Order: sequence, then C-alpha cells, then structure tokens
Amino acid sequence: MKILIIEDEEELSEVIGNYLTGAGYICEQAKNLEMAVEKVSIYEYDILLLDIGLPDGNGLDLINTIKKIRPKTGIIIVSAKNSLDDKINGLDLGADDYMIKPFQLSELNSRIKAVLRRRHFDGLNLVRFNEITVDTESKTVSVNGQALTLTRKEYDLLLFFLVNKNRLLTKEAIAEHLWGDHIDLADNFDFIYTHMNNLRKKIMARGGTDYIKTVYGMGYKFTDT
Repeated sequence: MKILIIEDEEELSEVIGNYLTGAGYICEQAKNLEMAVEKVSIYEYDILLLDIGLPDGNGLDLINTIKKIRPKTGIIIVSAKNSLDDKINGLDLGADDYMIKPFQLSELNSRIKAVLRRRHFDGLNLVRFNEITVDTESKTVSVNGQALTLTRKEYDLLLFFLVNKNRLLTKEAIAEHLWGDHIDLADNFDFIYTHMNNLRKKIMARGGTDYIKTVYGMGYKFTDT
C-alpha cells in the first residue's frame, strides 16, 4: 500500500514517513500543493495524508482535484487547527478522516488501516479470493488453509492484485506501486518477473491456482475467468 504525505514541516514528514515505512507502507513526500498535484497526476496512491496549512495554499483546495483524477484514493486530513468548520468542510468535500496535531503515530496507523479496509476490503481485515485468504492486520496469507510464507514484496504484490482483481495492470503500474517513484531510475522491469514467478510457485505449491494471467504486450490480470 502506498501513501503520499503532503506536509510542509519536513521533520514531521520524515518522522511520519519513517514510522509508516517501518509498518510496511511505501511512503512518498510532497511539501506543498504544487508538488502534491504533480505527484497525484502521475502516480496512484492508496492514501493521502493531507496537511491543510501549506505554504502555497489551503490543502482543502486539493481535495476536489484528487477526487476528479483519483477517486479511489483515501484522504486523511492532518491539521494543527482544531477547527470544526475545517473538519466539516474537509469531510463534506470527500476526506475520509480528520486528525489534529499532535497525534500518536500508532493512532495514525490505525486510522490508515480503517480507511483502507473501508475503501478496499468492505471494512474487513480478511480478504478472500477463492482458496486464498489474506489477513491485512497480521499481514499473513493462507492457501487452502495452509500458511504461505511470502517476502514483503510478494505480499504487497498479491495484495495489489487482489485490490485490482480482474483489472489489467501494466508492468509500470506494478513496479511504481511496489517501489514508489524511485522506480523511474530502473533500467528495466526484469525484477518484477522474479517476484511474480516466486508468488506463483508458492501459491501453486499449496494447491492453489495460478490466477496471474499475462496479457501479452500490455501487462497482467489477476482473475479466475
């Protein structure tokens, strides 16, 4: 899961980013509205952490833009202003949650997981696809009731497929989701095939079906049709 932290306080942004990276998320930063709009226009994010007091404008102005170009992206407003009007305006515009600074990072993580559950998993911790079950709370996977040992990237890849089942995903989209915008520095996407093949082999070794279908010249679909 990938998060964009839109925060002009660089130290706070780094602290949040380091904590959430340790919790298993891919994190990127934007320090103003201009940078945030640029990133959201190019990349997809599961969650935006949006400060509304930015140096080049009010973060609330960004919500309409995000909803138009990335309607599936969750938004959590983080603000030093304990303003009821800002909270109401933000939620009415489409934000999923509103947190007042300072806050506990553990609480932020819980709020993020709650938004992800609502947006992607019908409010549940368990994601099931035929014989495959993923527990997003413990980050464990089982196939036909048997535990599956995955690397972090293999787990992220499987969850990305499950969130986007039956949807065509390009190699570029998969790579960018798993590695963030640093993937722009990569010479090729050969490493994706390695993670893909390892995931396939591990699922099939537990008696599971290979649901990863190659759409030649385009990308991949995770589907049982």
